Amino acid sequence: MPAASAPNRARYRRIVLFAAREFIKIWWFELVLPRLGMSSLSERTRAARMQRFARRFHGLAVGLGGLMIKVGQFMSSRLDVLPPEITAELEGLQDEVPAVPFAAIRALAEAELGVPLERAYAWVDEIPVAAASLGQVHRARLSALDAADTGLENVVVKVQRPGIDEIVDVDLAALRRVAGWLRRVRIVADRVDAPGLVEEFANTSLQEIDYLHEAASAERFAENFADDPRVDTPAVVWERSTRRVLTLSDVTAIKINDKAALRAAGIDPSAVADVFAEVMFDQVFSHSFVHADPHPGNIFVTPQELDPSTGSGTQQRGWRLTFVDFGMMAEVPDSLRDGLRTLLIAVAGRDSRGLVAAAQQIGVLLPSADTIELERALTALFARFGGMGFAELSKVDPREFRDFAAEFGDVVRSLPLQLPENMLLLIRAVSLTSGMCSGLNPAFNVWDAAEPYAARLLRDESGNLIEAFTKQAMTTAAVTWRLPQRIDDVITRMDEGNISFDTSRLERRLDSLMRVGRRAVAAVLFAGLLIGGALLLDPAAPLGTGMIVSSALPLLYALFAGVGRR
Repeated sequence: MPAASAPNRARYRRIVLFAAREFIKIWWFELVLPRLGMSSLSERTRAARMQRFARRFHGLAVGLGGLMIKVGQFMSSRLDVLPPEITAELEGLQDEVPAVPFAAIRALAEAELGVPLERAYAWVDEIPVAAASLGQVHRARLSALDAADTGLENVVVKVQRPGIDEIVDVDLAALRRVAGWLRRVRIVADRVDAPGLVEEFANTSLQEIDYLHEAASAERFAENFADDPRVDTPAVVWERSTRRVLTLSDVTAIKINDKAALRAAGIDPSAVADVFAEVMFDQVFSHSFVHADPHPGNIFVTPQELDPSTGSGTQQRGWRLTFVDFGMMAEVPDSLRDGLRTLLIAVAGRDSRGLVAAAQQIGVLLPSADTIELERALTALFARFGGMGFAELSKVDPREFRDFAAEFGDVVRSLPLQLPENMLLLIRAVSLTSGMCSGLNPAFNVWDAAEPYAARLLRDESGNLIEAFTKQAMTTAAVTWRLPQRIDDVITRMDEGNISFDTSRLERRLDSLMRVGRRAVAAVLFAGLLIGGALLLDPAAPLGTGMIVSSALPLLYALFAGVGRR
């Protein structure tokens, strides 16, 4: 553990001891009791024990704050690793931490900016707009000089919680210690690379507390949607931004999940859901750069002045989506994007075999997995629930849904699943998007949202396939066109005696193989003479001795034949 203050050392011990106690309980119930013939007791109490663990961790996270809140959110998205009793309990975990006193925020901001707060801003609201485990946000107004330079006036100032760097270091040290323990537990190590997950989480967390990195991500996101009237982003005030202080234009508007305010502004929530899903699909498949934390506090619906000269589109609808908080972004490499395209097309086509193939292509499902049962379960899933929206699913008999979910879950958990790198944040983005759209429109159907996009991807793939086929056909035609002339040239050169074949390399290779064969025969002959002579020493000593002595000749040949050859 890095050098830390007494409170942070106590924090480290509290995290590690919590993990140690939970490991002992798991060891007792999952390993010891089954060996004592009490497997039924272990299985019967497992769900309740997992729920109690999740509640205890929830209390630990809220009590400590820092990265522990983020760990809970991280765990709630690991459906491939953790049982549903844990993920469901932690699903709603939010940054339930009190705000930092403004005096401490002022001191940190002034130290970072190098000037008194009254010189940096004309006004700062001491009451935070939002308080989280890593930082908090205050409204402010730029000074007249900065406002003239930037063209902005009203801004928000995001300031790190004092001492958060040291807290993050301590939390990561504790998590690395716990991951080292998990690596030694075979049942865990066979399913998940715990140290790898911690490092992935560490990279994300360290980027999230670097506000210069967030500012660069905000500008990259804005460039991606610069010509898209559906999307807006805040402008970065670089003159008032550092690694610990970030100043952005104030773009707060109607929160995306405030349906009453949307309707009061004349905006249809179901239309917002449709556009939001489209924009998230575009981030994945068009830009490969995804906002991985699209919860209601980070997405606003901003009403726009209607322009009669515009045609159909978001401007004509009179609103656009405004994204904020770019500390948690997901990069989508080309290989992963190609696999996700295959996945989306398979989902839109209700193709269970294609879905399994896509899972293997992405790396979620290992190639060695027996997928027959999974294909059967997916076929049943598509057949029974494939065309249903959230409202229709809510009317399904709970017992039917519970039985199907249990059966399907058993099939999935029996398979060798893993989450490849770059998938964690993407899954978080997808789950938050699905929940948001269903909240805006209970009849929202993810299948309907995916089908137009899948159709477009199919058209793109078809165009690429036709282009590749055309190029290959042209190349083949060119080779075919030149082939008669080249054959005629070869025949002419053969008639004139101008073609020769260099077989020296083949001859040297055959010679080498023959030498190796002769040495192998000599070695076998040596072993036979030696063993036979040893066996004849007692009944026929002269013969046995002669055979042993003569075995020296094939031995010498086997050892030294070819010495000096190149």
